[in-house]
Amino acid sequence: MSFFELDLQAMMEWRHTIHRNPELGFEERDTSRLISECLDSWGYEVTTGIAVTGVIGRLVFGSGEGPTVGLRADMDALPLKEETGLPWQSRVMGKMHGCGHDGHTAILLGAAKLLSEIHASDNHSWQGTLVVIFQPAEEVGGGGGAQRMIDEGLFDDFPCDAIFALHNFPGIPVGQCEFKRGPFMCSSDKVTIRITGKGGHAGLPHLAVDPTQPLGALILGLQSLVSRNLNPLHTGLISIGRIRAGETYNIIPELCEMELSVRALQPEVREILRNRIHTLADQIALSYNCQAHVVYETGYPVLINSDKEAAVIGEVAQSVFGAENVDIDASPLTGSEDFAYMLQHVPGCYVLIGNGDNGYTGGERAGPCSVHNPHYDFNDECMNGGGQLWLKLIEHYFTRN
Repeated sequence: MSFFELDLQAMMEWRHTIHRNPELGFEERDTSRLISECLDSWGYEVTTGIAVTGVIGRLVFGSGEGPTVGLRADMDALPLKEETGLPWQSRVMGKMHGCGHDGHTAILLGAAKLLSEIHASDNHSWQGTLVVIFQPAEEVGGGGGAQRMIDEGLFDDFPCDAIFALHNFPGIPVGQCEFKRGPFMCSSDKVTIRITGKGGHAGLPHLAVDPTQPLGALILGLQSLVSRNLNPLHTGLISIGRIRAGETYNIIPELCEMELSVRALQPEVREILRNRIHTLADQIALSYNCQAHVVYETGYPVLINSDKEAAVIGEVAQSVFGAENVDIDASPLTGSEDFAYMLQHVPGCYVLIGNGDNGYTGGERAGPCSVHNPHYDFNDECMNGGGQLWLKLIEHYFTRN
């Protein structure tokens, strides 16, 4: 089968430029400028300023009577000091592209450039509308850049029939791809529980109301919600990330506090955990003559790939990577991703492409590491496969009868 000829040199140069100059969520001004200048020079209708730094490019093929397909890439970096030692290492102290968004952006730019050349040719018969979405602030948590773009009219102004996104994944070999239809990534919520008692002298506990007792009971009790309130075949996670109680050893504190990460793979499980955490905290605190206050911050929803679009990209991915290198029924991930918000409005699919084992120290390969690691680097060998995936996907939609 024939493949498209991407400008891989330009893609690597864009990627390395963005990597050297990382920008955090809603601060991606230089990245946004680079993207918008490229798209404008290639003939796209360009919209900037949505969700502060977001960029949207629109290109109509033929009469535009075909489907409208959206492709999304995230742009933001992490508040992390890079320690790869690579020639394109971050020049900004305390900021790095530790999740590969620089690579995702370069992949979509490369595909957008070649699609503009196809659009300008005289002999193509493609029909449809392409919407390329460069999204800020995927890493910020809570109401990330995807939700803000939607709130500011993304799908009102650029309605799509289908939408797709990809992410690199360390540990999956380069040249492989995986995803699944239905729930694929977990929701992510932050919960703060404050337990109030009555402070006092450590030697006179009978004159105080010790909030550390319900705190201890709650630490154990929270895990019972997963083991005893959920269907064993469903996925729910409660992790305690921070605990604070008191200032010194001989004072019974007035207040204890804990922060939780709560994740679920099914929306109904998310609601069960939310309701039970409130009830458990209130009742345990009350049993020790204390009071509990729960602050539940709803984060990213469950990411759910639609059946039809998963089938389409599965067919396309097999043509690009080979059927033996595509897993269309991969295990779900307990991480979260704000592309889930877009999938609540438009049917689509989120896929993973292999990043191999790409960890570096001092510019030398140091073995595998995950994303969000100071030694991580996006693998440039991924870019051709990722770009081909977008190109063949658009070809599929715009040339079918």
